[in-house]
Amino acid sequence: MMTGKRLVISALVLALVQIGFLGWIIAGRAAILRNGKEVLLKIEPVDPRDLLRGDYIVLGYNISRIPVKMIANIPPDKQSSDDTPITVRLKKGADGYWTPTTAWFGKAPGPAGAEEADISGHVAAGWDLRSEGATIAPDYGIERFYLPEGEGMAIQSDMRVRPFGIKLALAADGTAQIKALVDGDKTLFEEPLY
Repeated sequence: MMTGKRLVISALVLALVQIGFLGWIIAGRAAILRNGKEVLLKIEPVDPRDLLRGDYIVLGYNISRIPVKMIANIPPDKQSSDDTPITVRLKKGADGYWTPTTAWFGKAPGPAGAEEADISGHVAAGWDLRSEGATIAPDYGIERFYLPEGEGMAIQSDMRVRPFGIKLALAADGTAQIKALVDGDKTLFEEPLY
C-alpha cells in the first residue's frame, strides 16, 4: 500500500512529466515559427466556420494539387499511391509567392537551393499515378487557419475579391507551421510563438 508521502511524490513526478511533455510540444512549434525559412503561398478559401472552435478558413494552395508528372521518383510499375510521405520543392517567384517545381515520395534526394525550400506532406493511399493529367492532393497540416470570432465571413468575402496569402515557417525537415495571414503587404493575423 502507498503511503501519503509516496502518493504526493508520485503525483508531483507525474505532473512534472506531463508539463515537460506539453512544454516540449510548444517549444518545438515555437522553434519552427522563430527559426524556420519563411515562405509565402497564395491561398484559396473553402469554408469559414467550425461550430465547436469558432471561425476558421479552410485553405487551398497552389501546392494542394500536385501533378503526378511533377513527382520525380515514381517506380515504373506503380499504379496508385500508398499511404506515404511526400516532399515538394518550392521556388520563390517574381511576385514573392512560392510555387512547386518538383516532388518526391519520401525525402528529397538533395538539399534545397538558396531560393528554394522543401515542404513535407502526406499522401493518402489510392491516388491514380498513371492517368494523363492526374494529380494528387497532399496534406501538409496547414489547411486550416483559425480567426478571431466573427471575422471569418468578412475575410472569406474579401478573399473572393483580392488575393490573400499565408506566411509559413518551414523547419529544416520540411515541417510547416502557419506564421501569418496576409492581405497583400498587410499582415492581418500573426501566430504567437507561445
